[in-house]
Amino acid sequence: MEREPKLQTEAHHRETSNLDLMSVSEIIKLMNQDDLKIPLAIEKVLPKIEKTIKVVYHSLKTGGRLFYVGAGTSGRIGLLDAVECPPTFSTSPEVVQAILAGGIDAVVLAVEGAEDDEQWGQSSLKEHGLTKRDVVIGIAASGSTPFVKGALVYARSVGAKTMSLTSNPNSIISECADIAIEVDTGPEILTGSTRLKAASAHKMVLNMISTATMVQLGKVYKNLMVDVHASNNKLKERAKRIVCEATEVTYEQAEQVLANTGYEVKPAIVMLLTQSTLDESKQLLANSKGHVRAAIQLKNI
Repeated sequence: MEREPKLQTEAHHRETSNLDLMSVSEIIKLMNQDDLKIPLAIEKVLPKIEKTIKVVYHSLKTGGRLFYVGAGTSGRIGLLDAVECPPTFSTSPEVVQAILAGGIDAVVLAVEGAEDDEQWGQSSLKEHGLTKRDVVIGIAASGSTPFVKGALVYARSVGAKTMSLTSNPNSIISECADIAIEVDTGPEILTGSTRLKAASAHKMVLNMISTATMVQLGKVYKNLMVDVHASNNKLKERAKRIVCEATEVTYEQAEQVLANTGYEVKPAIVMLLTQSTLDESKQLLANSKGHVRAAIQLKNI
């Protein structure tokens, strides 16, 4: 029988024993104060996060995929990050994926017993044709969710790189991962409710992983999301603002060039900054592996 580690996330919070007697003002002030611990806890594991980003970058650069695996709140946190990658960075939906215990139905409804099924965790990854080029990040505040453990064990068996993201030191899933990110945010003000500090910390870590990886992949120029997928009016307006800021042209000029590029921001910027044609700008981007700054420098050589 596996050991039951002492869980910080289930421990008693000393300052909230009388939570039910507090005023609304007192509760929210205490919650806000408690949340200040999150960035401090993350700071302690930045080296592990950096290692993870380097692994994910190498994987995606060579045709691999990133999978977030979790149950309940942890799974939903992974889904939140995964679904934002296509509109923000124009990645294919297959590049960053989330696997939830219980499937997509578990986004809105609890699926009984799903998180306790280690085999289900394994089969969920099998169905996606996991290979050694892929990366799997198992997310569990407790660090002991069987579904997540099963997924990590299977990922290791096929040679995929594995990481764990937990809120408890020396957790079970940490032992199943190549890199263990343990963000110790301590007890929750509502005992055991890991949708609070633990979930917030995990979302912040995933923000770092996906954003820094996409920067390395050339999805960003300066601090602009130049690979934005302008699929609606709001994003088309954002694309125009990005081109204006990157090139200092007028709104009308940006609109005209974007109409020519099919609202692809990268070639629009390269065209304007290098006085290139659309075909030339696309070739410059291809030669620079999609990095706008490098494409501009190529033209100036």
